[in-house]
Amino acid sequence: MPEPTTTSATALTASAGTTDFSGLLVACLCAQWCGTCTEYRPLFAALQTEFAGARFVWVDVEDEADFVDPIEVENFPTLLIAHGADARFFGTVTPHLDTLRRLLHASSEAGARSVADAEAQALAQRLEAR
Repeated sequence: MPEPTTTSATALTASAGTTDFSGLLVACLCAQWCGTCTEYRPLFAALQTEFAGARFVWVDVEDEADFVDPIEVENFPTLLIAHGADARFFGTVTPHLDTLRRLLHASSEAGARSVADAEAQALAQRLEAR
């Protein structure tokens, strides 16, 4: 039986420069009053340089409630990761860079599955059109 393989955070960071992330949309849905989101924002911004070609957007769910509607974000930060207008991940993520790196790599793969949630898909399409 083959040995299981692991990917270290260093390897993911190194390969970020060689993977094509164009077309990848990474949206963080948060609120200004959220302390976790405030702590997360600089980490989220730092990934923009690491994942060149990906588009990162910060969406305040209260300031842009009409845009986000009908989605109700109950936990923060909530991420929407899409390739083009196809949502590949939608959910709450703890503010850890390694977790987000792994999600970005998995979402950028050719065989990545789409999110079944129609509202998340519709939000991805609205963000892509912006």
